[in-house]
Amino acid sequence: MRRTALVLLAVGLTATAVACSSSGSGSEKPPVSTPTATGGATAVADTPATSPAVATNMGPGAVTGSASATLAVVAMTVQTVKFGRSVTAEDDPNHLLGRPGQYTSKATFTDSRVKEADVEGEDADSVARGGAVEVFATEADAKARAQYIQGIVKSLPAALEYDYVRGTVLIRVSKFLTPAQADGYKGAIGA
Repeated sequence: MRRTALVLLAVGLTATAVACSSSGSGSEKPPVSTPTATGGATAVADTPATSPAVATNMGPGAVTGSASATLAVVAMTVQTVKFGRSVTAEDDPNHLLGRPGQYTSKATFTDSRVKEADVEGEDADSVARGGAVEVFATEADAKARAQYIQGIVKSLPAALEYDYVRGTVLIRVSKFLTPAQADGYKGAIGA
């Protein structure tokens, strides 16, 4: 049940993530901040719930680059972040990387504030262990992915997570963090 919930959650988040060029040219679009926590449509929520809310706030300080580059920027603000890995088209468990309308890059991370006992049995790259950064070609694709994931969360609360979108970037954050802790990620990308 837990693994199924995570797989469904991962699939949903992957569809709304960030980035531009999958060719590795580094010419990616800046992200737009859209925190999505459960609670309602198009509203920024500070706590996870069982229904999605997506808010967008474009502004200065937009994050740009690949998922790994974005994660490096986040790690400067959220010091409990540890890089997991860069996902490739060959090893993407969701089979979305590089597909039309899906993310163009993805990186996973852990957060040392997540207790090991809470994520026992989870895959090493599970969002529950910390999160993931997904970059899309367009802001619309990133928002669509966040909304898709939050739709899953509505019917499957076990898949709960915090989702923040800024431009073409979607950052997915573990439900095991408190709302205040998750807000650090929101601030790190200027969402």
